[in-house]
Amino acid sequence: MQVTSDLPLPIPTAAGEPLYKTLQWGKSAFSLVHRILFNRACQAMTDAMALAQQLRSGTVSSKSDESPQSSYSPATLAELRSRIEQLLQVDWQDAEEGIYPLSLLFDTPWAEFAWTYPQFWLEAPSITARIQHKQYQQFSEQIDTEGYPKYYLQNFHHQTDGYLSDQSAALYDLQVELLFGGNADAMRRRIIRPLKQVLPEPISKSTRLLDVACGTGRTLKLLRQAFPKLSLQGIDLSPAYLRKANQILSEIPGELPQLLQADAAAIPFADQTFTAVTSVFLFHELPGRVRQQVFNEIARVLKPGGLFVLCDSIQLADSPQLQESMEVFPRLFHEPYYADYVRDDLGARLQQAGLEVTDHQVHYLSCYFVARKPLLPLPATDSSLVA
Repeated sequence: MQVTSDLPLPIPTAAGEPLYKTLQWGKSAFSLVHRILFNRACQAMTDAMALAQQLRSGTVSSKSDESPQSSYSPATLAELRSRIEQLLQVDWQDAEEGIYPLSLLFDTPWAEFAWTYPQFWLEAPSITARIQHKQYQQFSEQIDTEGYPKYYLQNFHHQTDGYLSDQSAALYDLQVELLFGGNADAMRRRIIRPLKQVLPEPISKSTRLLDVACGTGRTLKLLRQAFPKLSLQGIDLSPAYLRKANQILSEIPGELPQLLQADAAAIPFADQTFTAVTSVFLFHELPGRVRQQVFNEIARVLKPGGLFVLCDSIQLADSPQLQESMEVFPRLFHEPYYADYVRDDLGARLQQAGLEVTDHQVHYLSCYFVARKPLLPLPATDSSLVA
C-alpha cells in the first residue's frame, strides 16, 4: 500500500508517531540484514572466482581477503543510532507542524520495491565480478556513452552501466533506501523547511524551482506534495533516470513533469530564472573543479534574493566522529571523488560562486547548506581556496 498526500492519514495522529518510528526502525533492521547477507554472498562469489583463477593457473594459495572492512566500531554504531533517532524526531515534528503532510512519512512504494528487490540480487554476480577485476568504468555495448563528461562514466555504487541504463534507474531508489537504512526520504525532506520559510506566500506562477540532478524524481515528488502550486522543473544528465522520473511524477494527478536532459555544469536556462534551486546527493559524485562550476551555474540562474538548498553527504568538518564510516564508504561503493569531497570547503565554494551561506545543518548522514543570492554581489574572494 502506498499512502499519498491527497489522502488523510489512515491512523490517529497520536498513534502515528510510534507507528512511523517503528516502521523506520524496521526498514533499518531489514537494510542491515540485507547488507550482511549481500556482503557474505559477494565474498563467497569473490572467493570462488579467485579459486577458479588459481586452479586455471595451477597455483593455489591461501585465502586472501582484500575487501574493505565494512563493520564499524561500537562508538561509530552508537553515533549512527543516535543520529537516526534525532532524524526521525525532527522528521515527525516537521510533519506535525504542517511543513509537509503527515501522510508523506508513510509514502513508500512497497509494491515497486518488492518487484525490484529480487533484481537487485540478480545484479550481485556482475557487481562482484567488477569489484574482483577492478572494472569501474564498464558499460554495455548498447549504452551510448558519447558526449558525457569523463568523470560521469563511472559504475557509481558498482551499478551496471552506471547511471545510463533503465535497469539502473529502476533499482536506484531501492538501493539508496538500503544504503541509508530506509531513511533516504527523511533526509531528503530536510530541504523542505528552509524553502517553506523563504518562498513567498501565496505561491504564484512566477515562483519557479529547479532541482539539479533530479535523478528518478523522488525529490521533486516530495516537493510537489509540500508545494502543490509551485512550478517545478528538473534537470539530469541521464535520459534513463529522466524516463523513470517522468513515470513517477506522471502518477501524480494533474502533474505535467517539466524535465530536461542537461549537464549541471552548463544549466540551459537564462540568468535569474529561478526563485529557488535544490540539489540532493549530487556533489560527492563530482570532481572539485566541477563542483565549483555547478555552484557557479546555480548562482547564475537564481534570481537576486533566491534560495539554494543543498543536501549531500556529511563531511569531516561537520562529522569528525564518523570519519571511520567516511573512509570505508568510497571503497565499498566506488565513489571516486568522495575522499576529496569530504575534505572540501563547500561554504567557500558557495561564496566564490556569489552565494551567501545562511545555514548549515547535519542530519544523520547528510549535511545541508542553505544559501541566498544577495540583492547586491558579494565581495570577491580568493579563488585559490576553492580550486
